[in-house]
Amino acid sequence: MTGRDLHQLLLQKWGRSYALQVRQTKGKLYVQVMWKYREQASFPMDEATYFAHLDAVANYLNAWDAIAQVETYLAQTRERPRLGKAVSIPIDLGDRASEWLIEGI
Repeated sequence: MTGRDLHQLLLQKWGRSYALQVRQTKGKLYVQVMWKYREQASFPMDEATYFAHLDAVANYLNAWDAIAQVETYLAQTRERPRLGKAVSIPIDLGDRASEWLIEGI
């Protein structure tokens, strides 16, 4: 998966180019779909920066073998990103969690 593929998933689901971030909370990993999107005048990233960021997120998802988890979650969720409320997609790393999680964060 590439950043462009990830972008297509977001467009198919919600029709907008939402920002993504990877978050570690209480020993668990999440990909969060934030409420800001590229079509807003106040969006802080230009197109090149946005797609470079999506490529970085896609690289993590590929390394974690978590593409199917994200695709399934997006297909099934009824949540929408809205002001102050991100959609959090849990990433289950299974036995490999200790390779990626940093204690104390």
